[in-house]
Amino acid sequence: MSELVSTRIRNTAGKLGLPHLAETINEYTRRADEGKMGYLDFLDLVLSEELAVRDDRRFRQGLRLSKLPHHKTLDEYDFSFQPDLDPRKVKDLATLSFVDGKANAALLGPPGVGKTHIAVALAVAACRAGRRISAPAQTCLAPGRGWRPRGIHRSRGRRWWTAP
Repeated sequence: MSELVSTRIRNTAGKLGLPHLAETINEYTRRADEGKMGYLDFLDLVLSEELAVRDDRRFRQGLRLSKLPHHKTLDEYDFSFQPDLDPRKVKDLATLSFVDGKANAALLGPPGVGKTHIAVALAVAACRAGRRISAPAQTCLAPGRGWRPRGIHRSRGRRWWTAP
């Protein structure tokens, strides 16, 4: 591909908001030449790569904004450490069907059994699925403190309670 066409594609991709394409157009054309790709295959490759980059960026940004204490997955959880816990139930929670049903999931048990690990893993799975997540501040969850309304704030017609 000529340098003039390559530069024009970079500029156009930048204006269209496709930064990954602008950076890697030469690699894409090399892969297309090696694979003897047709026009539609090449376009499919470029668009799927750009979508994957955007999804990854959205996932990383969501995790950063969530302020989770750590980022763990269910693959890292040692189910042999807690033999009373049924792995099938936890993996069923990871499908996030309870979120679609607008239900809650309560993780109960004594200290040190991995409740936080599972909760964070479910939040990471929700973020991977495109959901917005956030971790509550620890001071709001401290025993004996609870959520006490201090006042009502209005934002676009909604009522917000402030926590202690």
